[in-house]
Amino acid sequence: MGEPQDRDRLRDLEERIAAAKGKPEPKHHSEEHYSQAHLAWRMVIELVVGLGFGFAIGYGLDTLFGTRPILMVVFLFFGFAAGIKAMLRTAQEVTQKGQGPAEKDERDGDG
Repeated sequence: MGEPQDRDRLRDLEERIAAAKGKPEPKHHSEEHYSQAHLAWRMVIELVVGLGFGFAIGYGLDTLFGTRPILMVVFLFFGFAAGIKAMLRTAQEVTQKGQGPAEKDERDGDG
């Protein structure tokens, strides 16, 4: 049966692919800057979307109940709070990704 030959051919192919790829090159500092700009835009968009949804819900309820602009202002603040919460969640996610096990142990240590 041909299974051992297939495994040998597959292993040979994987070795050739790994040799062709070589070592990954280190990132240029401009790529790091781009990722930080991407993160900043993500946080700004989260805030703006929260404000937009709060405004839309408040405006819709004001139109429905005829209470302009009370609910619009209230839901605008709720949208702002939701946007801030989303931004903080993103910042916490990025912070946790950047921490290695040693750094987590130092911050969670006993005193």
